[in-house]
Amino acid sequence: MSDPQAPLPPRYLRTPEAARLLSLSHRTLEKHRTYGTGPAYRKIGGRVVYDPADLQAWAEQGRATSTSDPAHGRVPPAKQHAALSPAYRRGR
Repeated sequence: MSDPQAPLPPRYLRTPEAARLLSLSHRTLEKHRTYGTGPAYRKIGGRVVYDPADLQAWAEQGRATSTSDPAHGRVPPAKQHAALSPAYRRGR
């Protein structure tokens, strides 16, 4: 018999919860997922879920100590990038 007072295991977050944690709109997080610029996610059944540790690691990529820090410490914007094929941009 399990202890009802035992702490729950780490919980995955759905997109709206993950977006709130990152102070983003859920649409921005969805765009990051679509363009491949966002945090790692998992598909469980038909649901997209995020591990809070993955969200934290992604946010840490943007960590900087001054405006003159090199660009390698930058999280890319949620938009299509030139590396995507023209067929993809046309909607296949």
